[in-house]
Amino acid sequence: MIIRTRSYPRAALLGNPSDGYFGKTIAFLFQNFSAEVTLYETPELEILPAEYDSNVFRGIRELAEDVRLYGYYGGIRLLKAAVKCFYEYCETNSIELAEKNFTIRYHSDIPFRLGLAGSSAIITACIKSLMSFYNVEIPKTILPNLIRSVESTELGIAAGLQDRVVQTYETPVYMDFDRSLMKSRGYGNYEPMDKKLFHHLYIAYRTDLSEGSEVVHNNFRERYEFGDPEVLKAIKEWAELTEKGKTALEKQDYHKLAGYMNRNFDIRRSVMNIGKKNTQMVELARSVGASAKFTGSGGAIIGTYKDENMFRRLRQVLETDNIEVMKPMIL
Repeated sequence: MIIRTRSYPRAALLGNPSDGYFGKTIAFLFQNFSAEVTLYETPELEILPAEYDSNVFRGIRELAEDVRLYGYYGGIRLLKAAVKCFYEYCETNSIELAEKNFTIRYHSDIPFRLGLAGSSAIITACIKSLMSFYNVEIPKTILPNLIRSVESTELGIAAGLQDRVVQTYETPVYMDFDRSLMKSRGYGNYEPMDKKLFHHLYIAYRTDLSEGSEVVHNNFRERYEFGDPEVLKAIKEWAELTEKGKTALEKQDYHKLAGYMNRNFDIRRSVMNIGKKNTQMVELARSVGASAKFTGSGGAIIGTYKDENMFRRLRQVLETDNIEVMKPMIL
């Protein structure tokens, strides 16, 4: 039996990055890219490398470029850590696993390091394939925590729950990470939304830039821990914008939604150091009348456009600056 599971990139419509700080967000998945995991039973357990896991290079420059874009370990460490965390979850919860082994491999065409949750997509697809292989059920409310633990606990990578929640539910989700809920039960309030409400949206990303969360978020976490008033105020307003945006979507008031999305980025710019190329991408989009904010950590933006004429103008302006523009195929 061959098991194939897919997961997709995430775009945060509003609220980010408050998801890591007991805030609120709205996010959706889009099918323009995907991460696929293939798993099948074999005598021994084996993890096969993918394209970006090669240790053979044409020269020193190619090696340096590969590390700059994909890090030192590629996706192998994600699969290895995911398998380990899945096993430990089952062990902790007294879930007995059948005595059988597998070979597993992945393929992903999600652009790297653009804040599109490409790493968590690989992990999510891996965990879901393991659940299918071993016939294990994990509640939807709990599964995002397990997926996040692969990066945050096992690999020491800062990670919020937003990506993993929407990749688990596979539909647009309004998420409230209320502190009291998170402390008492370990998960927030997750409310699926109708994808038909999400239209006239574009996603754009630089083809000549890739910055991870650690670059964009810089010292934001430390300032939060020290109770910096500006940071706390920003998180509060991001959460409020999410509530307003949810209402605007339900009323199909896309003019107000555009304003909330712009404000989301403007707050971010006031409390974080943002690279010149990232800022320029937002400003170029706004120059044609579109709204614009980060989809995640930086390198990619999301916004609304009024009509097809505006979308054509948006694409024309951004593509002259090495920025790819697309309409998201929302899951």
